[in-house]
Amino acid sequence: MPIIKSAIKRVKTTEKANAKNSSQLSKMRTAVKKFEKAKTAGADNVEQLFNEAVSAIDKAQSKGLIKANKAARDKSRMAARLAK
Repeated sequence: MPIIKSAIKRVKTTEKANAKNSSQLSKMRTAVKKFEKAKTAGADNVEQLFNEAVSAIDKAQSKGLIKANKAARDKSRMAARLAK
């Protein structure tokens, strides 16, 4: 437990940022899983779910939660899966 005032503030800030980042990553993963599940099941709204997943990946990448290469790789794999 920090004693210095600035260290106490950093702990609070870090916890808040960690919660926000975890939430954003979770949303991204959920969107990708929904797309995968819909594609496997042969649902009608696969295009919409694909767009939502790509949007979630782009948001995570722009916030620095995932690297640009991972974002591109994930989107490419999903696009290839959509085309099948």
